[in-house]
Amino acid sequence: MTPTKKLPLFIVSGASGAGKSTLCELLFREESRYIVLESDILWNKIYEEDKYRAYRRMQMKLCANVAQIGLPVVLCGCAVPEQFENLPERALFTQIYYLAVVCDDEALKKKMKKGRRIHDRKWIASSLEFNRWLKENGEANGMALLDNTHLTPREGADAADRWICGVLD
Repeated sequence: MTPTKKLPLFIVSGASGAGKSTLCELLFREESRYIVLESDILWNKIYEEDKYRAYRRMQMKLCANVAQIGLPVVLCGCAVPEQFENLPERALFTQIYYLAVVCDDEALKKKMKKGRRIHDRKWIASSLEFNRWLKENGEANGMALLDNTHLTPREGADAADRWICGVLD
């Protein structure tokens, strides 16, 4: 089935530990104007082979089909615009909006170690590098930034909801 309703797609991205999953879980519980999906639910290591191309294509097809109920989809997971914008499935959406959840390095390390209990040095280093890239390059690549350093999970979710609803209005 080819989706017939074209709606916007929202991507909420961020490094591991930055707070995007917690933020999206709160949005998921309270959504009414959009549908929240966690991108990792369909993850398989095989998608690394083509730099996530097949994975992003599948996600976009899924989001376009879910949107047929008449509500846009908010897809939460680590991603950057270039992984979506040049795919054929881009045509399934009117627009794709990107929000990057970021925080300062010390807050990210603390969230990863204490909150997520991640102690793998390579994972922490990779997350710090992606978080820095988002802060330095996100806006230039079409991403709005949400600094989550000093926000409670509720405040972060409220800020993301305001951003999404502001676009929809």
